[in-house]
Amino acid sequence: MSGLEGLYQQIILDQAKRRNGDGPLEGADAEHHEFNPTCGDEITVRVKLASDAEGGGSRLAELAWQGDGCSISMASASTLAELATGRPVDEVHELIEGFRAMLRSQGAGEPDEELLGDAIAFHGVSKYVMRVKCAMLSWVALEAALAKAAPAA
Repeated sequence: MSGLEGLYQQIILDQAKRRNGDGPLEGADAEHHEFNPTCGDEITVRVKLASDAEGGGSRLAELAWQGDGCSISMASASTLAELATGRPVDEVHELIEGFRAMLRSQGAGEPDEELLGDAIAFHGVSKYVMRVKCAMLSWVALEAALAKAAPAA
């Protein structure tokens, strides 16, 4: 294993233990539950939006999740909470799409570290098709919760 792979593995293990954002969120604007029937991982993501004074849209003011599953899914949720909270919703969607593209890469190419931050630690997961859904679970739940929270056009 290369030093970089070891570092990435350590980030995933640390995030799985840290569980940033794990807990209830009173007064959430929306929530969404996802379940992975293949392995039993499950997660509920709750969000609160606020006006983004600078951008004129909304920003993700708070994100909380509750779930149970493997280290990859829990670490991914923790990393997501750390990276997405406080960002404009448009940027959160870019983050989700960048993460999804990285996980579909099957380990090819170099992920955008500027966009993904510590989430690049999951690049190696993309080589293992059965683990991709584990890593994506919270991100898909966030995407659905944001769609539910978005004001009607």
